[in-house]
Amino acid sequence: MPPEMTAVAPSESADKGRVLVVDDELDIREGLETLLNLEGYRVELAANGTEGIRKIESRAYDLVLLDLMMPDRSGMYVLREVRERDRETPIFMITAYGSVEAAVEALKLGANDYFSKPWDNEKLLIEIDRMISKRRLEYENTHLKRALKQRYSFPNIIGKSDRMLRLLDLVGQVASSRSTILITGETGTGKELIAKAIHTNSPRSDRLFVPVNSGSLPADLLESTLFGHVKGAFTSAIHTKKGYFEVADRGTIFFDEIGTISPDMQAKLLRVIQEKEFIALGATEPVRVDVRILAATNDDLKKRVDEGTFREDLYYRLNVINIVLPPLRERKEDIPELVKHLFTKYCRENEKYLDPQGNSVLSFQQEVMQILMEHNWPGNVRELENAVERAVVLATDPAVPLDVLPDHLLQASGIRLRRGEGGALPADASLFEIVADFERRIILERLEQHNGSQTEAAASLHVPLSTLNQKIKRLDIKIPRKSE
Repeated sequence: MPPEMTAVAPSESADKGRVLVVDDELDIREGLETLLNLEGYRVELAANGTEGIRKIESRAYDLVLLDLMMPDRSGMYVLREVRERDRETPIFMITAYGSVEAAVEALKLGANDYFSKPWDNEKLLIEIDRMISKRRLEYENTHLKRALKQRYSFPNIIGKSDRMLRLLDLVGQVASSRSTILITGETGTGKELIAKAIHTNSPRSDRLFVPVNSGSLPADLLESTLFGHVKGAFTSAIHTKKGYFEVADRGTIFFDEIGTISPDMQAKLLRVIQEKEFIALGATEPVRVDVRILAATNDDLKKRVDEGTFREDLYYRLNVINIVLPPLRERKEDIPELVKHLFTKYCRENEKYLDPQGNSVLSFQQEVMQILMEHNWPGNVRELENAVERAVVLATDPAVPLDVLPDHLLQASGIRLRRGEGGALPADASLFEIVADFERRIILERLEQHNGSQTEAAASLHVPLSTLNQKIKRLDIKIPRKSE
């Protein structure tokens, strides 16, 4: 049996729905076909369990009528196989008279109802109509909730540029599927945030999201981490331990830096994707799991395939859907919104410069924002986040000045602030450089007057000690040693 059955939307055409009848008795199949066709249902037939499984794999049905006793594959076997991959499609069991115990067992395995031969046609039709109507209503409610959730559940993914809006639309479309997704983009673009958004907006959101940093673990440790091991599998295996795949059953595993895994691990991962099972280290029996796999890389995997260092079959298994994250330099119109979001994030963490609603009151001065908008951002959002966090820590005024920016940002813009004492300002020094230089000289002078005592210097300047400390850090002032 193929490893995956995807539950899809119930039929929404003018007819009442599609029903599959699985029964080895010809007269039963034809009788049900006639009865259901007269009521407006589309009916398909399967003469045995094997054919029934094949049909259920190939398309979606609104309801399945499944005979319990069949010669090749029993109805119970078919029920188990279907329910292992599809928990949604309604299944009614057809049982011989007096086999109530088997019917009850079928209900425990996931059947929705059962009918004993001979059944009451009117009652059967009523229950079929009720079940299909109920499922359609549940689907519509779930679909509506998911649509609303997808629209509003990207709190940490900031951007209103066309590139980002199209990307978020794609995330909303693919989140509810079962497909593997390959997320590509430069370092620092937020690939794990996208993976979390996909999981959060998926039917698996109530299960675990398990991130795996593929590049940080050696091959032998990665195998044990993913698949687990039994006691005694290797020298230090003093206890049996579940791996990430078993822990994440019915949830999501996210492989970051997927291009770094070894050829041996590539083969093992391919098996899990294809067969939905794995064997723990030291074990002999396979463990079946239902895990959605998301992967990310800043590498060119197709090039790796052409070079022979990455399996082509695994590449195509992972790359069913490719989400490409744009670098920050290609969506600079998002920078002001990102800065605003990051200011609030780090002001909350540092409990400073917050309004009564818990939002940051900090903002960069116009000249600072101009530098941010012109910078090329080789480190992408992660580099911007570093600059904003630094600004929050060093800020002494809600209007954040130029000299809180890291040197590499200033130098990339052709600005060199003189941090520390000594040396003269250039003739074309900006107002911010002149002010910073003046502030630095005054603070150094007071520190020297008070023998390096920051407390006394702060008092003489009529500022809180905390403010003076922040300015000393921001201006990179070396405190003079106390004289003996």
